[in-house]
Amino acid sequence: MSKKKTSAKSPQKKEEQAKVAQAISKSEEFLNKYKKHIIYTVAGIVILLALVFGYMKLIREPRRNEALAQLFPAEQYFRVDSFYLALNGDGNVLGFKDIIDEYKSITGQAVYFYAGVCELQLGNYEQAIDYLKKYKAGDDIIQARAWCNIADAYAGLDELDNAISWYMKAAGYSDNAYAATYYKKAGILMEEKSNYSGALEMYKTIKDKYPQTIEAYDIDKYISRLEILMQQ
Repeated sequence: MSKKKTSAKSPQKKEEQAKVAQAISKSEEFLNKYKKHIIYTVAGIVILLALVFGYMKLIREPRRNEALAQLFPAEQYFRVDSFYLALNGDGNVLGFKDIIDEYKSITGQAVYFYAGVCELQLGNYEQAIDYLKKYKAGDDIIQARAWCNIADAYAGLDELDNAISWYMKAAGYSDNAYAATYYKKAGILMEEKSNYSGALEMYKTIKDKYPQTIEAYDIDKYISRLEILMQQ
């Protein structure tokens, strides 16, 4: 005797289907109620994206190309140590200062580094610090170099504590041979402040960690002189 298959659905199954139907009904109700709002929102997003794309392609990109064209002659002056012309221009092309005033950092962060170094070389220490502090680089070596230049500028202003602090910041940023220069500069300023133990620590760091550098070549003289001085 064959068994008849039942087509009756379980109460649990019916309840699940009812919940699904209810959810669909609420979704349709929501869409019908807020259809215009959704359309306006989507349209607004599309228009905003179009405006951003148009700005980038029609305004920002041509302006950046224009700024890069102005930057090239200034970089050429910088490379031959014509720091005044690199910073201020020659009457026909803009210098780094004018490029920053006109275009900000649209050409990249390097323009602040260039301007800061020019001001430093020209003895304008406060302006150099202002530009160099704005420089943010992804390159460890150049960023540390910028901080060293800030320290040089503070040293030029005879603010030795600030100078030492920035030399140490540069030295500790990335462990490479350039750090020896920063440690040595910090040590020399520590000596000026009669902080002989601090200076000795800087010189010994160079001797121990960076023995192959130029700074390490005669660092034993610095160490011996300080050790004798501290024994007196």
